[in-house]
Amino acid sequence: MTEPVTPAPAAPPHIRELVITLFELGREITAVLNLDELLQKIPQLIARITDVQAFAVYLLDERRQELTVAYSVGYPGEVARAPRLAVGSGLVGAAVAEGRPILVNDVSADPRYVEAVPGSRAELVVPLRRKGRVIGALNLLSSMPGQFTEADETMLRQFGAHVAIAIENARLFEHEREYTGTLETLAEIGREFGAILNLDELLTHIANLTRRVIDYRTFGILLVNEETRELEMKVAVRYGDKVSLPRVKLGHGLVGYAALHGEPVLVPDVAADPRYIKVVDDARSELVIPLMLKDRCLGVFDLESPELDAFTKHHVEILTLLGSQAAVAIENARLVDTIRANEERLEKEIRFAQRVQAALLPADLPKRMKHVDVAARFAPARELGGDLYDFLAPESNCLVVAVGDVSGKGVPAALYSAFAGELLRSRTFRRRYAPENFSPASVLASMNTILHERQLEEYYCTVCYALFDLKHRIVTLANSGLPYPVRCAGGAIAQIELPGVPLGSFAGSSYDEMQFELSPGDVFVFCSDGVFEANDALGREFGADRLLDVVRTSYREPARVLVDAIFAAVQQFRGDTPPNDDMTAVAIKITG
Repeated sequence: MTEPVTPAPAAPPHIRELVITLFELGREITAVLNLDELLQKIPQLIARITDVQAFAVYLLDERRQELTVAYSVGYPGEVARAPRLAVGSGLVGAAVAEGRPILVNDVSADPRYVEAVPGSRAELVVPLRRKGRVIGALNLLSSMPGQFTEADETMLRQFGAHVAIAIENARLFEHEREYTGTLETLAEIGREFGAILNLDELLTHIANLTRRVIDYRTFGILLVNEETRELEMKVAVRYGDKVSLPRVKLGHGLVGYAALHGEPVLVPDVAADPRYIKVVDDARSELVIPLMLKDRCLGVFDLESPELDAFTKHHVEILTLLGSQAAVAIENARLVDTIRANEERLEKEIRFAQRVQAALLPADLPKRMKHVDVAARFAPARELGGDLYDFLAPESNCLVVAVGDVSGKGVPAALYSAFAGELLRSRTFRRRYAPENFSPASVLASMNTILHERQLEEYYCTVCYALFDLKHRIVTLANSGLPYPVRCAGGAIAQIELPGVPLGSFAGSSYDEMQFELSPGDVFVFCSDGVFEANDALGREFGADRLLDVVRTSYREPARVLVDAIFAAVQQFRGDTPPNDDMTAVAIKITG
């Protein structure tokens, strides 16, 4: 037979009320995630447990083992703002050091008592414990001796456990919010870094923007000089004023060590670190962050403080992220500086090369040349071009007109063109390669041999070579692939169909010649590919027919007018379309 179960005796009503009150207080206090709001709510809830005349929440700085007043009611202002309280000092410090509540109903009889609020007679200190760790204390003061009871101590000890949990949760929430905000700030700073490509401006901007993640007192940016193996101060700010610092060898001092080893250096007390080099008189702690780009250190951030242990691992983490962004921005700014310097150098060299190329082209006919009017014009598609022309007088009453076009454009074509032009002008070339038969075909064959021997296979040259014998009134032409020249004689205008293999392409190439008698009024026009193949916006080419129309209209004019007319017609045809090749036009008119 089962014995009846005797019910447990019911808790006294005041105990039940206390339990319910503690439950409600715990629920209310843990529901607050804002630390400031939480601290303000604590004395309101304590008032539901016991009466107090003054109250304070002390929080522990574990690194320094010091307590500070986080919030107070009834405390004099100067006391609430007083310096930190050492653990073990006063009743509050003793409770934190011992990790247990201290109840003193007559403070005048306790030697540990340190007056905070005048007129206080009783004090109850409850340490805030979280997972076996004290994070602070609640301090209750009363002007009535014997104000606090053991029941108050028990209740507040339980309430303190809820407060400790609430404070930790609020701190965690605040930390996460600050961390998220810091990451957003870092992302924004990174975008600002990337928009600045001037190095000096960038470094100054970095110093200013760094304040958004850490409020420094002394800050410097030192960059590594790879040639001297030194760190050079580029930006130094102390208390808002710029200062200058000496160079530091890699490996020397805290900054040199961080740069050499590529790792942060966090020193709570510089006086205890033999690596420290004194520069700022009142510096007591220092943080150095290397600016790493992959495995290469570009420089360092250097922060110093007049306070001991001023920097934390959190600062290291944040500034390391910022340093990596700064390193990329610094490298980009340096690359832009290098590119800009190279561009300026190249622009200067190209301007000089343009002057040289212009100087290599003949400005006038050879002296004492009569009965002929000659004009030429050259326009490169880029800064430098690969077209060439020349006027030579190998013998009296003989005029050589050579017009050429090198494959490609730009500097390589210009150099090849200069070399080919020098061959045409060289007396050594004429004596060695064509001493007996200085005919157009032999000149082109000899040039082909030389250019082919130079093994510049990716380039070749087309040249039309015309020898005007003004004494015997004959012109002899040979061509190596330049567009067919135009001849105007007796009112008939047509191209001279004279093909040929480009110079330098194949060994042993030979060339055909054509001869024509010369009469006053005859006109010969030589143009490079850039004239014939000039494109308009629809992709159409200027072509031979349009060139013949221009010659037909202007052949009675002086040679200069004819050449300018050709260029004007091409420009009008092309419109806003940029040139796709170098253009050269040469006109020879027999005047007598």
